[in-house]
Amino acid sequence: MGSLRRILVLYRLPIAIALIAIGIAITMMMKHGIWVSWIFFLVAILMIVAHFMIGPITLIQKHVEDGDFEGAQALLARVKYPNLLYKPVRSAYFMLKSNFSTMSENYEDAEADIRKSLAAGIDDKSVEGGAYLQLGMISYKKGNRKEAYEHIKKSLQLGLPDKDSEASAYLQLCGICGERRDFKGMKFYHQKAKACKSKNETIVSQLKEMDKYISRIPG
Repeated sequence: MGSLRRILVLYRLPIAIALIAIGIAITMMMKHGIWVSWIFFLVAILMIVAHFMIGPITLIQKHVEDGDFEGAQALLARVKYPNLLYKPVRSAYFMLKSNFSTMSENYEDAEADIRKSLAAGIDDKSVEGGAYLQLGMISYKKGNRKEAYEHIKKSLQLGLPDKDSEASAYLQLCGICGERRDFKGMKFYHQKAKACKSKNETIVSQLKEMDKYISRIPG
C-alpha cells in the first residue's frame, strides 16, 4: 500500500497525462464518450493540482523519522516551483530546507529559508516560536548577538513546543546576558531555564556548568 501511494505521489504528472490521453481516446471513439471520459479528466486535473500545490511533502516525514535525510532531501529537490505550493505546505517545505541547511552549517541558506517559511505563514504559534528560536540560534552563530537576543525572546513570547526547547532558549539568553556582563539578566534567565525542569542531558549539563559560574558572581 505504501509503495502504491509513493508511486501515485511521485508520478502524478505522467499518470495525469496518461489519464487525459485515455479520456480523449474514449471521447473520440465512443458516441457520447464524454459521459465516461469526464471522470478521467477530473482525476487528471486533481492530480496536476496536487503535484504543484502539495508536491511530495507528504512522503518526507517517513524519511525523517527513519533518519534517511538523503532520501528526504532528494524528495525536497523534486519541488521545482515552491512558490506554487499551498501556503502551509510551502511553510513546511522551507522549514525542512532550513533544517537541512543548518545541519550542514550553511547558515545563510538556513536563515533565508526560515524567513520564507515565516512569510508563507505558520498557523501553529509553537511552530512559529520554534522558527524564531532557530533564527536566533543562527544569528548567534553568525555573531549577531543583538538579533539573536531579539529572535529568541520573540520565540518565548510566541511559545515553544516543549520544555527542552524553552530551557534551551532561556540558556541562550542567559549566555548572551553573561557576554554583556548583565549579571542580573543572566541570573534571571538561568532560573527560568531551571524552572523548565528539562530532562535533556545536554541541557542538564549546561545548567550545572552555569550553576558553577553564577555561584561565583557577587550579589
